[in-house]
Amino acid sequence: MTQTRTRLERGRSALGPALELVHTGRAPTRAVLTAELGVTRATAGAVAAELEALGLIQVDSRPLGAAGAQGRPSHRLSIAPRGPVALAAQVHADGFRAALVGLGGRIVATDPGCMTVPADPAQVIDAVVEAGARLLRESGRRCVGAGLAVPSAVAEPEGTALNPLHIAWPAGAPVRELFTESLAAAGVHGPSGEPLTGLVGNDVNLAALAEHRHGAGRGAQHLLCVATGHRGVGGALVLDGRLHTGSAGLAMEVGHLTVNPEGPPCHCGSRGCLDIETDPLAFLLAAGRDPGPEGSLLQQARDLLREEYGEPSVRAAADLLIDRLGLGLAGLVNILNPDRIILGGLHRELLEADPERLRAVVAERSLWGRSGGVPVLPCTLDHNSLVGAAELAWQAVLDDPLQALAAG
Repeated sequence: MTQTRTRLERGRSALGPALELVHTGRAPTRAVLTAELGVTRATAGAVAAELEALGLIQVDSRPLGAAGAQGRPSHRLSIAPRGPVALAAQVHADGFRAALVGLGGRIVATDPGCMTVPADPAQVIDAVVEAGARLLRESGRRCVGAGLAVPSAVAEPEGTALNPLHIAWPAGAPVRELFTESLAAAGVHGPSGEPLTGLVGNDVNLAALAEHRHGAGRGAQHLLCVATGHRGVGGALVLDGRLHTGSAGLAMEVGHLTVNPEGPPCHCGSRGCLDIETDPLAFLLAAGRDPGPEGSLLQQARDLLREEYGEPSVRAAADLLIDRLGLGLAGLVNILNPDRIILGGLHRELLEADPERLRAVVAERSLWGRSGGVPVLPCTLDHNSLVGAAELAWQAVLDDPLQALAAG
């Protein structure tokens, strides 16, 4: 018993790094965990046992070896099937969605609630929290925290939505304060019954974070993400595993790069921005289609691209958006020199429709693209902004599992 305690004390500082390795899929076995942490097998075993005691991971009782493999078989590590969850939510131009997300970025339950987003942000935030609280009651899971993705730059440290251009909220809406108040009113609390502080982030920033940890961005050192939401275009940059948000949380407003100087006026006051030239509404209008009342603009644009790509007007609209998007990406490549680009929303669909055209535009228009090429890949996670919102809530547990959960 004394030896076990000593090993755990030695490895206690490794609990957070160990959990992150399992969380991101980089330590599927105890042997890999040992190597990644640079500790002894005994210390890695003690760390894994403590994480299992906290209800976070599961250690197979019998070690398994791969067929034909040499050396000692190792215990497999996996996410605890009934472990705690984060309450995650996303507000977009066509409504909201709430979910419970476990470790590993796994969506445990979701409520596809939808409503016209009112000018009063408190109304939709209350609806989001009500849906999330209902999911928590039905699941019976512990909640580690709550995160919210919004279609706006989020100013730090205040947590205010600075420029919600595509929803009717006033600029500077105190979203974090409203989210925290709503969580308290709904009785959503942390693992040991403590009040939760709601965490808020820009939807594309959070999508990039999720993709870096669990999706198409894994392993990238300098990851650029550009995506269409239900309206508009956003961007994010992940540097060495951390979001680059600038001095006040307002970096990477790539939607307001001009790609057509003679284009239509943008909400920001300029003309021909990516935001208004390459979003779902722009695609529908370029194809000569009037947006319908049924379904979101994003879904209508996706359906049109998938089902009628052979139509000349649809193909021409796709080519136009691809060229404008490629021009914007080339400028970003020249400035940021990323080692990978991932595209989400309608941009993912455009890439998949004609990957060679988009990659050729980026290569031809960018210095670094011509000199070596930058991989341009589709995002791979469904609901990546939701998963990213959950990552905000999980971060305290990843930083210090004992402090975050032991009292619970």
